[in-house]
Amino acid sequence: MPRLPDADAPAASVTSGPVPKHAQLRAILLADIGSTWPAHAAIPSERELSTRHGVSRATVREALRQLIEEQKLYTVQGKGTFVAGERVQSQLHLASFTEDMRRRGMVATTLVRRAERAVPPLDVRAALGLPEGEQAWSIERLRLANGIPMALELGWYSPRVAEDLGEQDLSSSLYGLLADRYGVRIDAAEQTVWTEAVDDAVAEPLAVVPGSPVLVFRRTSRAAGLPVEHVTSWYRGDRYQVHMALAGS
Repeated sequence: MPRLPDADAPAASVTSGPVPKHAQLRAILLADIGSTWPAHAAIPSERELSTRHGVSRATVREALRQLIEEQKLYTVQGKGTFVAGERVQSQLHLASFTEDMRRRGMVATTLVRRAERAVPPLDVRAALGLPEGEQAWSIERLRLANGIPMALELGWYSPRVAEDLGEQDLSSSLYGLLADRYGVRIDAAEQTVWTEAVDDAVAEPLAVVPGSPVLVFRRTSRAAGLPVEHVTSWYRGDRYQVHMALAGS
């Protein structure tokens, strides 16, 4: 993520008056976003902004808090505050992450964090139609778009349709792999979506601060009526949005 030098640029004034200083500073910083500071550039530190604009650190902190809340900026733990880029918009349709990003002109990459056979919890067994004690493939992957972490996926896959799935290359589209190697084509799914604040275990791979908002997708997918996949995905709230087209009855 680039850090742009701006020390020589003239600083806009923050003055005493009816408009609070943090509101004035917020407006000044907002004008820099997308002009002085492009998407994903690191902005100056609180100390630098305080000195540059002649305000207290508390004033800077409040202005930044508002811009982060408005999703104009985002923080990366241990690295600083950055300019938020345009969100990736997704329509609710049945497609893999790889296909979804490719359609938007973005390069999708995948880091496989874990792939192992294990006995799934009760809700997963029920979704996949597996009896007690039967193992399934548990696969955890980090999905990136143009090199930026976008989603963390924890998926369970029925060994009845893909017995050696975890031994394959899982760094690209799983739907493509299921179709090409096993002849299994996902054709239906049920999906639930909600929001939550992430804990440390999810925040770290997504490069966000613990407590940051994420979109959570939980999906059970089928091929010709046979359960294949039960997956939970945590998408960064500052990088992803969902579009739905609604029609009247």
